[in-house]
Formats: sequence, structure tokens, C-alpha cells
Amino acid sequence: MSETQVNEPVIKQDNIFKRFGKGFVRFFTHGIPNFFTKTIPNFFKKIGLGIGHGVVNFGKRFARGSIGTKISHFICGFGNLYRGQFIKGLLYLLLQVGYILYMVLCPTVVGPNKFKVPMGWKSLYNLQLSSGKVYASKNGAALISAKVLPKGVSQLFLLFGLVTIALTVIMIIVWNSSIKSSVAADTAIKEGRKPSSFKEDLQSLADNKFHLTMLTPTILAATVFTILPTIFMICMAFTTYNDNDMVAAGKNIFNWNGVNNFGYMFSGQTSLGAEIKARFFPVLGWTLIWAVFATFTCYFGGILLAILINKKGLKGKKVFRVCFILTIAIPQFISLLAMRNLLSELGPVNSILKSWHWIDQSISFLGTNTTGNNPILAKVMVIIINMWLGIPYTMLMTSGILMNIPADLYEAARVDGTSKAKMFFKITLPYVVFITTPYLIGSFVGNINSFNTIFLLTGGGPSVGAYKAGETDLLVTWLYKLTIESGDYNTGAVIGILTFLITATITLVTYRRSKAYNEEDTFQ
Repeated sequence: MSETQVNEPVIKQDNIFKRFGKGFVRFFTHGIPNFFTKTIPNFFKKIGLGIGHGVVNFGKRFARGSIGTKISHFICGFGNLYRGQFIKGLLYLLLQVGYILYMVLCPTVVGPNKFKVPMGWKSLYNLQLSSGKVYASKNGAALISAKVLPKGVSQLFLLFGLVTIALTVIMIIVWNSSIKSSVAADTAIKEGRKPSSFKEDLQSLADNKFHLTMLTPTILAATVFTILPTIFMICMAFTTYNDNDMVAAGKNIFNWNGVNNFGYMFSGQTSLGAEIKARFFPVLGWTLIWAVFATFTCYFGGILLAILINKKGLKGKKVFRVCFILTIAIPQFISLLAMRNLLSELGPVNSILKSWHWIDQSISFLGTNTTGNNPILAKVMVIIINMWLGIPYTMLMTSGILMNIPADLYEAARVDGTSKAKMFFKITLPYVVFITTPYLIGSFVGNINSFNTIFLLTGGGPSVGAYKAGETDLLVTWLYKLTIESGDYNTGAVIGILTFLITATITLVTYRRSKAYNEEDTFQ
């Protein structure tokens, strides 16, 4: 060994907690600012460039295409019919005809009080949510005053308008596909090949384009059951959809009001806005505190429990695993309700403490007593109960990971005289964290939206008398109260959007900066 190698300085690595602390600080000082100053602008820049290139290519394609391709820009499938691809051309043509009939004939759906609510182009007209004349019919009236509309029709206006826009987007995709198919047929003719037949296209969907066959139903289902409802909810945030205000104003149709709801949330311009602003930031703060403690107590608790149970020489490992898995086997809502009854004012725990003369009055463990509620105690208790429910999940997952850590790493550490504590922090914990980073991020986001635990244990209480939000309410439980219990759908939608922005930002920034993403094929 050379002198240079002997005198080479040893670089000391920070332990896992120091690295996590630095990463946590870096997330707020660099990650989030870069997300809003670089990632988002670059995203829209790419979209703009993509649209520009698309327009240029569209013009070139029209100019260089055959007569069939040119007419395909107006009549879907004409290029395929022109090249002898009759089945494919007829399918494209039928889709276009069906869309035109839908837009022109405007099929109706019977809504509240037998009002017929139209689709098609009339639904786009109604999408303006005007307080004047709208398209809806009853007893033959086609264009009626919004003042006589029953409650619930206005929601259908918004829904059917969004459905029509979605169908229009799908039709644009079909139209573009028709043109591309015609161009592909032109290219095949120029190269001396025969355009693909319908049978060959079906075979390609089962072979080299099988991913399209599998993904198309999934995309359609996600559009119907996820994307459209999400857009519907987002649109609510920009309307006056509030049951109380609508009843007070004596009208059943809500209108667009721009970003006023967001202004009320942060500026408190009205008395209602001031109440919401007063509760929003405390609820947001508790939501983040809850998410951090609920995530990391269950995570590290599960790791420690897995290490203890998998310890060599421990007898009865199967019995211990079964005991902890029971909390997973029993439906969570039953466990939560049982725990709520045990810790209630008249529950067994308070009764036992009174019989032992340890207390004179019932302790409000979960802030559900009529008097003497302690919000700090309620918050601590929900975190502890969540540990009881969440640690077994991490234990099971970590047990499998521990069994796959290379044994030679520990053997080499023992030969070097490394202590068990150091082996845990230098080998076990980094390995587990590397493997489970996506799970950890998902668990954190899931805890931000942890409705069941809070709602079933405390119901958001203890109440503070402010705008419908209790001391233990998370953003998601507060949203439930605002919408389902109070009918403040526009305010609930604003909170839903803000919750989404928080969780999406944390998820994207954290995951993109994690080793599990950047070094997925390695472990150091």
C-alpha cells in the first residue's frame, strides 16, 4: 500500500438522522421554491413549445397530404376510405357522426321535479350558470327563467357541461387519430407497401401495441371516475355554491364568482371569510403536525418491532406476529369505535380509574366529554392510538426487508468490531429507508388525508366554537363538515384544492429528491 493511500483522509458520513434533518431543511429552503420557480414554469414552457410544434406539423401535414388526407381534416375516416381501409374509415366516420348528433339533438336527462336537463351544445350554454334564462324544460318550456329551477338542477348544468367538454376533447383525439391514420396509409403507398388492413390492426393491438389495448380501458375509467369528479370539485371552488347563501338569497342556481372564495379564505374580507381565515391556519398546522408524528411514530416503531421479533434466539415469533397482526385483521373502523368507547366519559377506563380512587371526575381522553376537554391530551391520544393501528403494517413490510439484507454486510461489520447500535444506524436503517422511501412518502400523504382515525375517535373535537372546525380536525375532516353537514360546497372545494396542492408538492419534491428515485438500481 502506497504512502498516498495510507495518508488518504477518511470522509465521515453523517448518520441517517442528520441526513434526514438536512434533507428536511433543504426541502423547505430549496425544494419548494425550485418547484414553483423552475419546475412549474418549465412545465408550461414545454406545453407551449409542444403546441407550437404541433401547429407547424399540422400545417405541413395538410399541405403535403393526399386528397384523402386533406378531406380527413373535415370528414373523419375519409382518408382511410380513400385508401381502401373501409372498416377503419367507417368507424372513424361513425364516431364523428355520433358526436355531431349528440351536439345537435341534445339528449335530455330528467332531473329534480321532472325538469329535463339537456346535454349537447345546450349544456355548454348552461355552463355559464347564468341567473337569467337557461335551457331546461318542463311542460314543453324549452328556455325558462333560472328563478323557477328546483334545487339540484344547477349542479347538473355544471356536470353535463363538463361531460360535453370531455366528449369534445375525446372527439379531437379521434379526429387527430383519423388524420394520422390517413397519413400512415399515404406513407405506405409512397413506399410501395399496401396499407394495413383492419385485421392487421387488430393483431397489432394484441402484439406490439398491446399496451394501448390494456391502458385504454384504464384511462377511460380514470376519466369517468377520477378526473371528471376532480374537475367538478375544482370548479365548485370558483362558484357561489353554498346552500345557506342560496337559501338566504331565495334562489336555487349558483353562479361563477372567480377567485373570490380564495380571497375570502386568506384575506377575511367578509365576516364569514374572517371566521374561515381564523381557523384555516390552526387546522393546517395541526394537520402537518399530525402527519409528521403519525407517519414517523408508526414507521420507526414498526422497524424496531420487526427487529425485536426477528431477533435470533427469540422463541414464539409466530405468536408475537399474530398478536400484532390482529389489529390489521379486524376492520379499522371497529377498532377505532371500540377504542372510543373504552376511553369515553362513561367508558371502562374512566370507571376503573374512579373505582381505584385515582380520579374524581372523568378524564376527557379524546375531547368528547361535555366539560373539561383538554385538546392537547386529545391530540396525544389519537397519535398513540394511531401507533397501535399503524405499527403492525410497517412491521410486516420491514420483516421482509430485514430478511433480504445481505448477511455479509453484518459479518464484515463484526470482523471490524462494529457495535450493534452502529450496525443498526449504518446498515439496517439506511437499507430499510432506501427501500421504503416511496412507502414513507405515501404514508405521509395518506395521514394528511386520514379521515377515519380523527372522525371516528374525536369527531374533530373538542369544539372551539369557531367556524365548524374543532381542535383535532384535519383539513379533510373540516372539509367533510363544511360540505356534508353545512352545505358550504364552495369553501370545501377551496380547502380540497389547497390540500391537494400541499400533498402533491410534498410528494413530487420529496420523491424526486430521494435516493429511491435517483439511485433506484443501487444501494450505498
